[in-house]
Amino acid sequence: MKKLYLSNTSNFLFLFAFLFQTQNIQAQWGNIGDRIVDGLSNKAQQKIESEISNGADKAYEKSKSGVKESVKNSNSKTKNTKSNSSSNEGNEGVEGNTNETSNSNTKSSSNSSANTSLKAYGKFDFIPGEKVIAEENFSQDAIGDFPAKWNTNGTGELVTIDGQQGKWLKFGPESIIYPEFITNLPENFTVEFNVASTQPLSFYSGAFNFFFAPLVSPAKNYIQWKLYGGKKDNGVLVAIHPQAAGGGGQGQKFLLTYDETGAEIIDNRTDFPDFNDETKNVVKVSVWRQKQRLRVYVNETKIWDIPKAFSATAKYNFLGFRTDGYHGKEDAFFLSNIRVAVGAPDTRHKFLEIGKYSTTGIKFDVNSDKIKGESYGTLKDFAAVMTENPDVKVKIVGHTDSDGDDASNMTLSKKRADAVKAALNKEFGIDNSRMETEGKGETQPAEANTSAEGKANNRRVEFIKL
Repeated sequence: MKKLYLSNTSNFLFLFAFLFQTQNIQAQWGNIGDRIVDGLSNKAQQKIESEISNGADKAYEKSKSGVKESVKNSNSKTKNTKSNSSSNEGNEGVEGNTNETSNSNTKSSSNSSANTSLKAYGKFDFIPGEKVIAEENFSQDAIGDFPAKWNTNGTGELVTIDGQQGKWLKFGPESIIYPEFITNLPENFTVEFNVASTQPLSFYSGAFNFFFAPLVSPAKNYIQWKLYGGKKDNGVLVAIHPQAAGGGGQGQKFLLTYDETGAEIIDNRTDFPDFNDETKNVVKVSVWRQKQRLRVYVNETKIWDIPKAFSATAKYNFLGFRTDGYHGKEDAFFLSNIRVAVGAPDTRHKFLEIGKYSTTGIKFDVNSDKIKGESYGTLKDFAAVMTENPDVKVKIVGHTDSDGDDASNMTLSKKRADAVKAALNKEFGIDNSRMETEGKGETQPAEANTSAEGKANNRRVEFIKL
């Protein structure tokens, strides 16, 4: 496959790295966006690009021997699953719980899994919806193609990014791209996805936008959400950009809402510190709607909390993503790991009164029991119930989907349950004597393991009142 260098053309990068020993070289090479693999099949071109790439690597190492290139292909984990490799391709890129592994050599422990990364999310109160209704990591689509279950008025193609797992949808300029399989967004839902940008991305380029709208006919009406023209009635649009106008080391965020006539109600634009440099040009975006209320998070930072962003009467059925044009030919945005879930968590009622609370909001590193920091909100919510009810004891049960070896899934599910126990103790002070753990592996699926959404709902942690 042909390699694209995001900060410059391959030939120029080679000459630039070879001739000049400056900090500019380091800046252009020290981020995930530098090299993207597209789906072109021209082998002669592939060979030329590979030779240029190798030459540039050597020149760079020679000129900057003390700086190691941070962009490496991390997709080196071996997975032995019950399904074929083509159906599982790219699944490791899903945030949180992915298809389970049959490799029992995962080097982790429950003690280490209550990791310090959780502390960075101390103010992160996002809690995913209870039931996953859509999960997209593009595993069924080929590199170089536009994904089959999506639509656009512009251009886009699937690529891989060195240093990042899975497949990414690269957006063309001035493109609206949307998932056709999302057709209903109830009054309580969450949306999670990852966004990447080339680095540096010119502040003259448009922002990365996502929006929610009630459309009578999405296939016909989505075009009204282009940058100029169209009636954006009852819609909510959020945008992020790596560079504020004039630079200054800040990103920028935008929020616009529209009433039933298409008139703007809220137009708010401010700087914010995330998504603004080579260390943050891949970010996790989390969106939480509770009736009219909108919360938006970028990584661990809450960037919006608007009490009345959504219409109280409109029926939202559309999620779209948009780019507004690129200034530089190397500028680009990328999207991956989309997850939509519905239902407002009711932890207290389900755990204390029903006796069992199940969640997919506790997420782990791939093939590991290490808890992701973004699980903090879910853990905090349950810990509050335990703190307020000091006489209550709980059994923590880990579950996996059906991918992977049965025995290894059983082991992994027990390790993850142990990790949750350790985190509740270390981070929130819940006494270990009040908690016991168990792993069920794939033996008790909540849904059939025949779809990405079904598997996502099976990768869960249950809290059973004792």
